[in-house]
Amino acid sequence: MKIIYLHQYFNTPQMFGGTRSYEMARRFVAAGHEVHMITSSRERNNNASGCLEEIIDGIHVHWLSVSYSNKMDFKARILAFLKFAVASGVKAYKVGGDVIFATSTPLTIALPAVYAARRLKKPMVFEVRDLWPELPIAVGALKNPFLKKAAKWLERFAYQNSAEIIALSPGMKDGIIRTGYPAEHVHVIPNSCDLKLFQVPLESGIAFRKRFPLINDRPLVIYAGTFGRINGVGYIVRLAAEMQKLSPETCFLVIGDGYEFEMVANFARDLGVLDQNFFMMSQLSKAEMPALFSAATITISTVIDLPQMGSNSANKFFDSLAAGRPVAINYEGWQAEILRKSGAGIVLPANDIYKAARRLKQAISDKDWCSRAATEALKLARTQFDRDHLAKKLEAVLVSAVSNFKK
Repeated sequence: MKIIYLHQYFNTPQMFGGTRSYEMARRFVAAGHEVHMITSSRERNNNASGCLEEIIDGIHVHWLSVSYSNKMDFKARILAFLKFAVASGVKAYKVGGDVIFATSTPLTIALPAVYAARRLKKPMVFEVRDLWPELPIAVGALKNPFLKKAAKWLERFAYQNSAEIIALSPGMKDGIIRTGYPAEHVHVIPNSCDLKLFQVPLESGIAFRKRFPLINDRPLVIYAGTFGRINGVGYIVRLAAEMQKLSPETCFLVIGDGYEFEMVANFARDLGVLDQNFFMMSQLSKAEMPALFSAATITISTVIDLPQMGSNSANKFFDSLAAGRPVAINYEGWQAEILRKSGAGIVLPANDIYKAARRLKQAISDKDWCSRAATEALKLARTQFDRDHLAKKLEAVLVSAVSNFKK
């Protein structure tokens, strides 16, 4: 089977950001399929024109020169989405294949996917990573009435032209079904755990800690991800300020990049925690993440306080499970249910920092709890979220779409 895989933000392990598409694609290749990844070069090759093609671990990667950054303003991001939509649609049609597999965000990825699928008379499978446009509307990023209508139309357009849909969480599946799309064609395949990558010797974490003399052997809470508007990293700053009173030996390390990176740094400076018990560094490649997570006492995943965020499927949550590290989150939803049921982590209140700090202190101070939570985290990674198993499930959906497609 020849798979045309459309993902505007494709990353390899040597790059910064999530690698779900890379990990799935290389497993498709290992299963005997031909995979063509159509993506954007972004900051990697911005001075080039046209398309750069190379084979990475058996994946035919087509890098289209389209600049993009989380730091761009809304208008610039929309223009980047549309530019990529046009270029990738043409490329997908020229490359040709048996199935078009498009993964969001952005939702505009549906435009080239539908174009190529119709021209080639092949099925399209659409992967929903965020409930877009619900989220940008909820956070106020999408205010213009015309743009709201256009975004909702694009959502329906994407679903109506999909033979099958992949949702990254049960909440996302519910949101898709609410639009009228048949439930039997929606498959929940969440972000997953790369056990072989994240199971590293303890020495890896110890070596990473040595890069920060002020951290040394102190209890360490790690955040690794985007500093975007919806990620709410300022919550961790406030948590660090409260923990400075309750448990001054506990420290926080936040790693990543994004629109609010400088804002978070300034906030931490204002609260007197920057480089005291709150440390920051720029993003790491995926290949460097195992050592980082190995250094953690507990990891943390945060979002702003919106009900819609309970459906998210953050990579950092699953990377922590794969590393066998407890997870703390500040939102409700399916991941909160998993943590409460398994004991692999804790759920912190979103609007009560004092209570959240006390809960975190209690967890970190309890060595027996930390050990049990780490064991349960690894158990979840192996039994429910193993990447190999979920890749086979995704492959089966693509094969089914091709087999059942009627021109």
